[in-house]
Parts: sequence; structure tokens; C-alpha cells
Amino acid sequence: MRLKLIIRRDQDVGLLGGISFVLTARVELTSEEEALIKKYKAHRAVLFVGSNGNREYTIEHLVTGVRDKCKDISVLLANEELYKEVAARFKIFLEVMQSFGGEEVIEF
Repeated sequence: MRLKLIIRRDQDVGLLGGISFVLTARVELTSEEEALIKKYKAHRAVLFVGSNGNREYTIEHLVTGVRDKCKDISVLLANEELYKEVAARFKIFLEVMQSFGGEEVIEF
């Protein structure tokens, strides 16, 4: 199972010359991954909730893409790390969906 997270960084110059930084992120899925999401109707599954509960990230958000605009590069980098974490959690969701009907052996 592979999962590609595509991140793009851009700049936006405002009317008064101020610069904003724009981060877009989305995942690119294989047909097998798309089929799993459809089979389990997982588009609205919440992968992550922001620390103050003000923003949820669902599978659908990552598939269609998210866009953040900020004034500070450190915020842009923090958001980029967040999307990497959310994508890693998404991969775990896909692996679990793929595992139904089988078994997992855990050795200690």
C-alpha cells in the first residue's frame, strides 16, 4: 500500500504589497485505495481533530485537497508537519480496511 502526499508551497502578494504564504496538500490514491474508501464509505472518517477542536481533517479533505494561507513561514511549516501526520494516520486507516477478512500475528 502506497500513499502519496503532495505538498505545494506558494506565495500570494496582497494589494498593499504584503506577502502571504500558501500551503496546499492532497493525497494521490491508487485505484485499490479508492475502492477501499468507497467500500467502507470512509470519506467522512475523521483522521485528526485540531488541538482546540476547531478543525477536523477527514479522508475527504485529504483526497480533495486542503489549502492554508498564513503570514508566517513557521506556521506554514507547522501545518506541513500536521499534514504529514494526518497522511500517516490515513495510511493506517487504509491498512486496517485492507486487513478485514484476514488475521494479524503479533509476536512478543
